[in-house]
Amino acid sequence: MGTRVIKYNYEGCWGVSAMKITVFDGADTIGGTKIHVEEGENGLFLDFGMNFAKYSQYYEEFISERTARGIYDLWRLGMIPKLNIYRKDLIPEDLFREVGRFPRPKVDAILISHAHLDHVGNVALLDKNIPIVGSPTTISIIKALNDTAAGGSHFGMESPYYKVRVRKDEEGYVLEADRKSHYFSRDVILTEDLQDLSDFLFYRPGQESPRAKKILPGDVKTVNEEDLGFEIKPFNVDHSIYGATAYIIEGEISLAYTGDFRLHGKNGDKTRKFIKEAKNVSILITEGTRVGREEHENVSEEEVYKNALKIAEEAKGLVVADFSARNFERLENFKEIAEKTGRELVITAKDAYFLHALKLVDGVDRLAGLRIYGNFKATRQKWEEIVVWGNYAEQYASPFEIRKGQENYILCFSFYDMPHLLDVMPNGGVYIYSSSEAFTEEQTFSFLRLWNWLQYFGFEVHGFRVDAEGKPIFERGLHASGHVSREELEKVIDEIDPDYIIPVHTESREWFKENWEEKTVILKNGGSWEV
Repeated sequence: MGTRVIKYNYEGCWGVSAMKITVFDGADTIGGTKIHVEEGENGLFLDFGMNFAKYSQYYEEFISERTARGIYDLWRLGMIPKLNIYRKDLIPEDLFREVGRFPRPKVDAILISHAHLDHVGNVALLDKNIPIVGSPTTISIIKALNDTAAGGSHFGMESPYYKVRVRKDEEGYVLEADRKSHYFSRDVILTEDLQDLSDFLFYRPGQESPRAKKILPGDVKTVNEEDLGFEIKPFNVDHSIYGATAYIIEGEISLAYTGDFRLHGKNGDKTRKFIKEAKNVSILITEGTRVGREEHENVSEEEVYKNALKIAEEAKGLVVADFSARNFERLENFKEIAEKTGRELVITAKDAYFLHALKLVDGVDRLAGLRIYGNFKATRQKWEEIVVWGNYAEQYASPFEIRKGQENYILCFSFYDMPHLLDVMPNGGVYIYSSSEAFTEEQTFSFLRLWNWLQYFGFEVHGFRVDAEGKPIFERGLHASGHVSREELEKVIDEIDPDYIIPVHTESREWFKENWEEKTVILKNGGSWEV
């Protein structure tokens, strides 16, 4: 397939149509993906995520960007691309002119692959007139993230609606949320028709009160109804969060973007459909999360289910299941394990809110048969009080109820929920760690703290242990990665057989060069390439 497309223009002259691709972030890190695609007068961003690798160089749990300074800190530290595409209300006066001197690429929309913050966490910073494109499931999860955010320390949750900032001081250096105005909502373009989602997108729990701020509705359309300058073909793919989408983008030149994907979950057939449809595209932009990791086996979700089931069947006392937030496939597996072992699965109120949001998309009542953990707290936030408690109050289980019948429950808790176990006071029991390994020093410290909690309660721990030197050692078989394995990715690329490959979301770009030397295009952050 040729890569230079000749077209005949209306003036009778021959010309060349070029597609320009710029990787603004995420070129050599796992996450932070921000890819701009431009052809003629049209432009799109593929994801606009938070780069946690960059954030961790300056920030940790108790130090983060100063929201009162808008994007100032992120701009100065190079956390976001220096482009003139950000919300005006987030630019303080002493940064306004500087931002205005930088390029303003054409951005007709942001195509979101899925609802993990390393792909969507900086979308909230973008100009209010830039719509977001995503699957109904992805958009509903992003909305639920915003609803349940407890006044977070960064802007990552403020999508698809946000608080408008105004100047607090006369000089315009300090910004604060406008207490008088309603919430603004950017336009949403769904990958498939689901107009009923509008009621959820533009509803904020608690807005029933006459004095409460409401979400000002934006437009909700589908990719078939909106002209974005390209033909956009979305495909559901398998990942560790529901709603993940890969895209084929067709202009004068065809391009496929995988987002994050895998083949070893229950939706692997959807990924295979995308691979089939992407055959012979000119350009493939693909993740490579696992290509630099020496892994001797590719654990599937089915294997995780079987291994966890065996542990739960032999467990005495309380079982605690620890898995990644919003990994709904894993949650459903543990629900089935609970049913097979005669236990009840207990989830957090936040998990319940997300399952409620998913029900609005696909009609599946995933909360049926589940219990909801009733924290001891002074007040409930509006999303819990009105939506979760208001609809599922009879499913709440108090810590004392669980304490009295520990052998009857599987409790979905993570490290951050450990203090609540002091109310349950487990008498031994089993802890199943079913999530990813520690990849940073700070994550290692978190595992040591988690280990201390588990030892305090006398848990039998599966999934990891801490050795004599204080190093966490992870066991295989209880976690399935959300990403395609190195061996499978090699087969995928060979099957698609693109003219060019642009690796992103990886720390091992050289692997692509070693295997497809002439096809691989290595771009640095901020680097562009035209074809």
